[in-house]
Amino acid sequence: HRFYDFQPDLNVENPDVREEMRRVMAYWIALGVAGFRVDAVPFVLEHTDPRRREAAKDFELLYDLRRVADLRAGDALLLGEANVEPKEQLPYFGKRGEGIQMMFNFWVNQHLFLALATSDARPLAAALKATRSIPPGAQWAQFLRNHDELDLGRLTDDQRATVFARFAPDERMHLYDRGIRRRLAPMLGDRRHLELAYSLLFSLPGTPVIRYGDEIGMGDDLSLPQRDAVRTPMQWSDEPQAGFTTADDAPHPVIADDGPWDYRRVNVEAQQRDPSSLLRWTARMIRVRKQCPEIGRGTWTLLATGKPEVIAMRYDWRGSSVVVVHNLAEHPRAVRLRPGVEGGDVLVSLLHEEKSRARADGSHALALDAFGYAWYRVGGLNKALRRGRE
Repeated sequence: HRFYDFQPDLNVENPDVREEMRRVMAYWIALGVAGFRVDAVPFVLEHTDPRRREAAKDFELLYDLRRVADLRAGDALLLGEANVEPKEQLPYFGKRGEGIQMMFNFWVNQHLFLALATSDARPLAAALKATRSIPPGAQWAQFLRNHDELDLGRLTDDQRATVFARFAPDERMHLYDRGIRRRLAPMLGDRRHLELAYSLLFSLPGTPVIRYGDEIGMGDDLSLPQRDAVRTPMQWSDEPQAGFTTADDAPHPVIADDGPWDYRRVNVEAQQRDPSSLLRWTARMIRVRKQCPEIGRGTWTLLATGKPEVIAMRYDWRGSSVVVVHNLAEHPRAVRLRPGVEGGDVLVSLLHEEKSRARADGSHALALDAFGYAWYRVGGLNKALRRGRE
C-alpha cells in the first residue's frame, strides 16, 4: 500500500480498471462537475507490477484521462497534485499540452515560505524562473496552504531547519521531519505578514487557490493528530458548531478554547460586519486581482530592485502592463526600479489614490512599509479601460 492499509492501490495497468476510471469520470461530468483534482498523481501513474524494480510512470494514463474529459465536456479541468522537481514537471502537462491543464506549484510554494522565513526574496525569484516553462494553455495553481501539512521536502536540510525555526518552533507543530501542520494565520502571526503573503499569492504567475478558512484567519488545533490539526470545521458564525452543522458533533471539533482562534472570535458573520476585517481585505484583493488579467494570461519579467528583501515583477498582456512590488523585510525599504516598458514613466496605484512619476533617469523611487506591497498599472488606468472596451 502506498498510503494507509485501508486504501488499496489500484492496478491501473489492468484494462478493466482503466475503463472503470473512464466511466466514473464520465458519470460526474454528466452531472455537471467542472473538473477533477487528481490527487497524488505521481503515485497513480507508477507501475504496480511488484516484479519491476524501476519506478517508471505511465503518463499515457494521464493523457487518456484528459481525452475523456475533453470528449465528454470539452472544458472539464484536470488539476494535478504532483510535488515534483521542475525538471520532472513537463510530462504531467504533456509536451504539447495533452496532459493535465493545471498543477499545484509545490516548488514555488516551498521556496516562497523560505523567502518569508528569511526576508530574502531570492529563493522565490529562483523558483519562479525554474517553473517558467510550461506548454501554452497550461497553468500553475499557486497556493499558500492546503488540507495537508506545509510540505518542505524539496528544500535542503538547512533551508528546512530555517523555516521550522521561524514558523514551527515547537515540535508539536511538525509532521514527520518534512512538514508543518499549522494554518497560515497562527504560523505568520502578524496581520501585516499575512497580508503580504496573500498579496504575493494573488500576484504570482498562474491562478491563486485559497484554503477554506484562511480568508478569515482561522487557527489550528494542535491537540488533534497529524493533519487533522488544520482540518477543523469552517467557522461561519458564533452559533454552536460554528454554524458548520446543526448536529451535535462535527467531523472534527471546532476551535473553542477561548483563545485568539476561538470560533466565537473568528468567524465569517463577524468579519462581514467589520470593514477592517481580513475577510473584507481579502475580498478587495480578489477584486483587484480580477482587474489584472495580465497576471493570469500575460508574460512576466523580474525587475531589479537593488534590495534582496524586495521582489518586483512586471506583467505584460495585449499592450498593457502591471507592476507588483513586495517587501519581505520587517523594516521599511526604499527602492529604485525601472519598469522597462513603454509608458513606464507613470505608475498608478491599484490599491491607493497615488501615482509615481519617473525621475530624469527613468527610475521610480518607491517607499515600502515593513511587509509592504504595492500594485501599479503602467501608464495610467485609461489603458486598461480602453482595452476592456475593445
